Amino acid sequence: MRRIAIPLSILMATTACSTMQSGEPGMRGATSANGMISPILTSADAVDSSTYAQPQKARVTHVALDLDLDFADKRVGGTATLDVKAAPGVDTIILDDRGLKIASITDEAGQPLSYTVGDPQGDKGAPLAIVFGDARKIRIAYTAPAEAEALQWLAPEQTAGGEYPFLFSQGQAILNRSWIPTQDSPGIRQTWEARITAPKPLDVVMSGVRQGEPEDVGNGRRAFRFVMDKPVPPYLISLAAGDIDFAATGPRTGVWAEPSVLPAAAQEVGDTEQLVEAAEKLYGPYRWGRYDMIVLPPSFPYGGMENPVMTFLTPTFIAGDRSNNGLVAHELAHSWSGNLVTNAVWEDSWLNEGVTSYFENRIVEAVYGKKRAEQEAALAFAGIEDTLAEVGMDAPGTALHHEPGADELGSAITYDKGHYFLRTVESIVGRERFDAWLRQWFDNHAFQPATSQMFYDDMMANLVRSPEEAQKLKLHEWIFEPGLPSNVARPDPAAFAEVDAAVRAYADGGTLPATYGEWTSAERMRFLDNIPKQRSAEQLARLDSALGLSKSGNNEILFLWLELALANRYQPAVPQAERFLSTVGRAKFVRPLFATLMGEGEWGKPIAKRIYAKTRGSYHSVTRGAVDAIVRGKS
Repeated sequence: MRRIAIPLSILMATTACSTMQSGEPGMRGATSANGMISPILTSADAVDSSTYAQPQKARVTHVALDLDLDFADKRVGGTATLDVKAAPGVDTIILDDRGLKIASITDEAGQPLSYTVGDPQGDKGAPLAIVFGDARKIRIAYTAPAEAEALQWLAPEQTAGGEYPFLFSQGQAILNRSWIPTQDSPGIRQTWEARITAPKPLDVVMSGVRQGEPEDVGNGRRAFRFVMDKPVPPYLISLAAGDIDFAATGPRTGVWAEPSVLPAAAQEVGDTEQLVEAAEKLYGPYRWGRYDMIVLPPSFPYGGMENPVMTFLTPTFIAGDRSNNGLVAHELAHSWSGNLVTNAVWEDSWLNEGVTSYFENRIVEAVYGKKRAEQEAALAFAGIEDTLAEVGMDAPGTALHHEPGADELGSAITYDKGHYFLRTVESIVGRERFDAWLRQWFDNHAFQPATSQMFYDDMMANLVRSPEEAQKLKLHEWIFEPGLPSNVARPDPAAFAEVDAAVRAYADGGTLPATYGEWTSAERMRFLDNIPKQRSAEQLARLDSALGLSKSGNNEILFLWLELALANRYQPAVPQAERFLSTVGRAKFVRPLFATLMGEGEWGKPIAKRIYAKTRGSYHSVTRGAVDAIVRGKS
């Protein structure tokens, strides 16, 4: 791991990360759609190893898509027109390509341009080198492969309505190169626009602002137009198409969902306008116009995806009581941390997820109260402790910043350690000072990429007031070193005092909590996560009967119950686990349940393989890849 030790006096006067503005003299080419062009970072720690692009030489500033959705052949095809900026003497641009079927590449006048596709390298795909000469617009006619990893095509029977097909994309981290030819790197921000045609009566939504009403283009199809006039990292270009309707939740917020799902979805996210207002009071204006959401079919592999102006959500968060709305707060917070200021490289993904997790908790506190926020933060801290106990405090993957190629140890580090880093800084410098600093970070780096070193330097320059305070904060240790620094602001033990007492009572004598029905979702999760893991069939039956675990409408609770039951080879839970795994594609739930079954040897492996043979085709490539490694990678 690279260690950086710079005297405080120098850091107060300088920043370490240089940038190249492609609008500066020396860079030639058309401007983006609205003239806003984000800088390219040129320091060594901002070089993205996941892309073939060389943006210091030639970069994409704007993407214009004109695509048709073909549900019969499960293909997206049409054209992508790219605005290019290049340094003097450069006549070639390199894009990322993952299996695209290219028909032609021309300039704006239709003259053919020479291009080559290099050898593919696994998930990275292949370099697409285009000699553009004097052209400043490149038009690529292409079709995305049917197996494009970013896209999931659902048959009607995989939807709630059962009558029409559905399509959605998931671009993070480097999947969008499988359906969009561009420079697919978080550090190369681009504006974009799109014209998408789809068969009637399907509606299309994207992570851009819809332009007017859909246009009837004949042959039973309609065209939808979208614009994103602010530069975004390419992984945030997204689309969904299906039988969906809209319900407003406020003057600038609303939700899309299948008609049968929409009432429950709208009720669940009814607090969204309040969440936006709370976020703005914390860290400044919401800069994207509208904040809409779409609740996707259950095969969506994540809890949520923070696509600008159109957050994608899993239906598994719907509990009927808004108890899982921390997810909505999290995706909303990304409108500042992640979408507004983005990690330049994936080795710094904590700048998105860790900062967002802290911000999420502050929104939850403002809207739902300090008790709920403290409980959810305590659950996050338990995740950090569990991970560090498993891998060791010295494991390199437990540092927030990762060197290229280093293993990343999941959400407990990227999300939760990042959260607790900022929580600790706040506890030392005070909330007022910290909030002012974080707001200026967002303001001064808006619509730009960033690195861990830049974050550290900015803290040293604009937050830290003395060498003594710097020593107390341990900023470098938090960001660049493994483990958990000794100054961590641990959660208040009182947050779960009643629950922890109930866990001890159950562990000691089997006493079940009489007040379980009155507990919050976080309290119930804490209880289930901490009771003894080895249970007999009789004990599990009693636990389920008394607490109604198998009948829970909260998927977080249901998952914990199924994980506990399957780990104890509890046969009555198998049919429910099979139903759950057949209808839910969220990797957070699916992967651990298959791992639990495979870990139960001769009892669990046949069950896992039987269920997976039936469900694999219904999962998104993200979930499939994770479960393949578990089920197919073990005998």
